[in-house]
Amino acid sequence: MNASGRPGIDTARAAVVETEVLVIGGGVTGAGVLRDLALRGVQAMLIDKLDLCAGASGGNHGLLHSGARYVSTDPDAAIECRVENERLVRLAPQCIEPTGGLFVAVEGDDAAFADGFPALCRRAGIACEELGLAEVLELEPQLSSRVMRAFRVPDAAVDPFHLALANVDHARALNGAVYRAHTELLRFDLAGGEIRSAICRDTRSGAMLQIRARQFVNAGGAWSMAIARLAGCADVELVYNKGTLLVHHDRLARHVLNRLRPPADGDILVPGGTVSLLGTSSSRVDDPDRVAPTADEVDRIVREGAAMVPALAGARYTRAFSRVRPLLQGATAAGDRAASRGFALLDHESQGLANLCTITGGKLTTYRTMAERAVDRVMRRLGREVAGTTATTPLPETGAGRWTEAGAAARAVVARRDARDTVLCECEMVPASVVDEIAAALADGQAAFAPGVEAPAGDAAAACAAAGRPRTPVPPRASLEAIALRSRIGKGSCQGSFCGIRVASHLCDRGLADGPSALAGLRDFLDERFKGQRPVIWGAQAAQVELAEALHCGLLGLDQLDDA
Repeated sequence: MNASGRPGIDTARAAVVETEVLVIGGGVTGAGVLRDLALRGVQAMLIDKLDLCAGASGGNHGLLHSGARYVSTDPDAAIECRVENERLVRLAPQCIEPTGGLFVAVEGDDAAFADGFPALCRRAGIACEELGLAEVLELEPQLSSRVMRAFRVPDAAVDPFHLALANVDHARALNGAVYRAHTELLRFDLAGGEIRSAICRDTRSGAMLQIRARQFVNAGGAWSMAIARLAGCADVELVYNKGTLLVHHDRLARHVLNRLRPPADGDILVPGGTVSLLGTSSSRVDDPDRVAPTADEVDRIVREGAAMVPALAGARYTRAFSRVRPLLQGATAAGDRAASRGFALLDHESQGLANLCTITGGKLTTYRTMAERAVDRVMRRLGREVAGTTATTPLPETGAGRWTEAGAAARAVVARRDARDTVLCECEMVPASVVDEIAAALADGQAAFAPGVEAPAGDAAAACAAAGRPRTPVPPRASLEAIALRSRIGKGSCQGSFCGIRVASHLCDRGLADGPSALAGLRDFLDERFKGQRPVIWGAQAAQVELAEALHCGLLGLDQLDDA
C-alpha cells in the first residue's frame, strides 16, 4: 500500500500541474480538441501514453472520404464525411492532396449496385460523375481491363501526422497549450461527483504526475472505453474492429481507387506521397493493444485488390500494419462492416459524473466536427458562451509536420546545396539538418511542434540557441521513434535498415543520446518496423530483410542487446 492508499501507485512524490481542461488521447480528434479549446481562449493540456497518432489516426489509408463509401450502408456518416471533406480541403490544404477518387466495378460485381450508386450519392449531396471506360483506363492505366462501370467522386489523400502536428502547434501558438507524450493515465481521483485530478506516469522515466483540471475530455479512440471505466463510467460501449493495410513501395495510381460494391476487404487503393496503401480488412478483436497483421489477411487483401488493379498481385510490399477501429456498440448480424461510422458524445451525467465527456467513434475525416461537439459541451460546463470557429478558421502552416510530406526534405537538400548537410535517409532524402531541427524542438519539451527555424547542419545545441532555447544535454524525447514520427525516416523501401543506424549515430555525435540508449532505441525502432515486414516477406522484400538481419543482428548484435 502506498501514500495514496491504493496498491501499486505511489503518488507521494508526484509533480502537480494544473490546467483548465485535460484532453486524453493524442489522435487527430484529441489534437483537434486542443486547438478548438485554444481558439476559444481555454488553457488545456493534451496527453498520450505513446505519441501523436499512435492508434487508428496513424494507421489508416490516409483517405479523406468524400462519403461515397458509406452511401449504401450509413447515409448519415456519408453526409458527415462529405461536409467535412469540403471544409478541410478549404481550411487545411497543406495536409491534403486533392487526388479525386474513382469507384470502379469489374466483371462479376453486382450490376444493380452500380446502377443505384449515383442516386445514393446525390441523396447525400456527393458529386458523382460517370466516366466512359476508355476515359477511365486512360486516367488510370493500371486498372483491370475487366472494368465495367466507373464513377468519379471528390475523395482525397490526407497526411494524418501533418494534420495532428499542425493542430497541436497552432494550439500552442495561440495560448501556450501543452502536449505531453509518453504520459500514461493510471487513475482518476474522484470526489463529490467530479474528477479532481488525473494520476499519470511518464512511461520513459517512471516519474509520477498529478494533473488537476476543471474539465476532462476522453478522446482515447479504441481506448476510450477503458479510460471511461477508470472514472467509473459504464456507458461507453464499443466493439474493437481490426483493419489491416499494406504499403506498396511505388505509387500505382493518380486517384483514390475504390471497388464499386458494398464495403469489403481489399477494395481501396490510396496514393500517398511516393507509395500506395491497399486495404483494408475487418475482424473483431478483444484487445486493442494486441493486434498485428497476419499472412492470411495479406493474401486476402492482395487477392481482392488485384481484381481491380492486376499489378497488385505481383507487387512489392514494404510493410503491413494493423490498427483498431472503435465502433459504436450495435453491430448487426450483417457484421462490423454494417456498423455505424458515425460518432458519439457522452457527457456521463447519467453516471453521476459532471466534468468528463467522451468523444468516440467517427472517422479521420470527421475529426474537426467531433472536436467541436466535445468542446461545445466543455464550454457550457465552464459557463462560457464562446462559439467555436474551427469551421471557418484556416489551419495555419506553422512548420509543424512539414517534414512528414514526401519530397519536402529532398527539396530542402536541393535548395540548400550544402555538402556538409549529410543525407541520413537515402530512400526519402532526409538530411542531418532536418533531424537537427526536429531534435531541437523535442529538446525544448514541445514534442509536437517544429520551431519554424531551419537549423543548419551542425551542433544541435547551437540549433537550440538559434531558436532562443536553452542548451539541453541528452533530451529524453529526442528518440529515433519520435524523430521518425515527425519526418520520413524509416518510411522507404529499406524500412529503416540503413537510416536507423545513421540517425542513431547522428544523435550520439550531437550529444543527444549516449551509446546504450541509442542502441536500445534503434532496436525498439527496428523491432516495430519488422512487425510490419514479417507478413510481406517475399520476392525482393525478402532479400531486403535478409540484408537488414545481417546488419542488425550479425554486425550490431541488436538481438543480443541487454536492457540492463
